[in-house]
Amino acid sequence: MSMRERAVTFPNGVKLVKWPRKEEPTQESVTEEVAKFGYKVYDLQTVAPWFERSRHGHDYPEIRAAVSGAVTFHFDEYPVTIEAGDILLIPGGIPHEVINHNARPFSAFKGSLSGERKVTEYGDARGSVEDIAARAAVSGKKG
Repeated sequence: MSMRERAVTFPNGVKLVKWPRKEEPTQESVTEEVAKFGYKVYDLQTVAPWFERSRHGHDYPEIRAAVSGAVTFHFDEYPVTIEAGDILLIPGGIPHEVINHNARPFSAFKGSLSGERKVTEYGDARGSVEDIAARAAVSGKKG
């Protein structure tokens, strides 16, 4: 991708769109960019430093729009890192893991064309980010 290009589509159909504005992204400005792709946001999610999300796929095309931080999506073919302002379009059924490889939280909008969220778990099937966080909170209270 050259300096003038702001988007790349990978062979697996995943598309990365770099932040097009010359200003820091905000929740409002990232939401405006998401709408340009015809997606509906269903969640603003923040993941902790060093977070790892198990291998999963979405039954429908998914959009991730980063508000702050950086995170890496690990697809079977290669990793793709997104940072604040970037938009990642993932076709339905493409397995991936999400790993925050640094000490900063990562925050992003998630969405689909319908506004629904449907996930298929693979691998260790640890569940959604919310499931993982809930289990961690419960185990933290017991210890």
